[in-house]
Amino acid sequence: MDLYRDQEAVRREYANEERLLARASIYAGSGPDANDVLLEAIAEQSPGDVLEVGCGPGRLAERLRDERGIGVVAIDSSERMVALARARGIDARLGDVQALAFADQSFDVVIAAWMLYHLTDLDHGLREIARVLRPGGSLIATTNSERHLAEMWTLVGLDGYPLPFNAENGVAILGRHFAHVEQQDISGTVNFPDSDAIRRYIASSIKGSHLVDQIPESAGPLSASWRCCIFRAR
Repeated sequence: MDLYRDQEAVRREYANEERLLARASIYAGSGPDANDVLLEAIAEQSPGDVLEVGCGPGRLAERLRDERGIGVVAIDSSERMVALARARGIDARLGDVQALAFADQSFDVVIAAWMLYHLTDLDHGLREIARVLRPGGSLIATTNSERHLAEMWTLVGLDGYPLPFNAENGVAILGRHFAHVEQQDISGTVNFPDSDAIRRYIASSIKGSHLVDQIPESAGPLSASWRCCIFRAR
């Protein structure tokens, strides 16, 4: 099974926040802030009741509350992530998007930020999301492109880094469950100053840690293009 959907591998990955924060840290100053764009996309919906699935440490939910006055119910399958989100004052609960413990038509918006590629049964998870959305409600989802940081992955012999749910196949997948899907692409450039910086990023990846030794000492400095997208599905 793909490691992105291997639930034991995912459980280990998010048992603590260190690797997640290491990956996130490289994007500061690398172009438009994808989280800012995501925040705006959610706020555009003027939602009343919002559910975030796979909330991680709760940073997005905290920003929605503090910057936009939008309250969020959040779930995550990691006890550690739920604890971190609760420490921010978020109504965070242990849960699985593939078995949502909410009644039909409970939410105006469901947020799924960089997490749908972890589902073992993506279509079932999307059916659950559609079930808890009210008529006219929206799923706001984010994911990366197959070509995300491709220049970096080439160093370890990979032609890109495809995900089960990505910028290239997302419209087709979401279209099986939602009547209208819009895609907004976002991109920028990350500058790795040296080979050690490249190793640190690859070591923090769920699929890349075993490839670290393949990176030559002469690899850096390196500029790599990051590519992600936001889907609005209604």
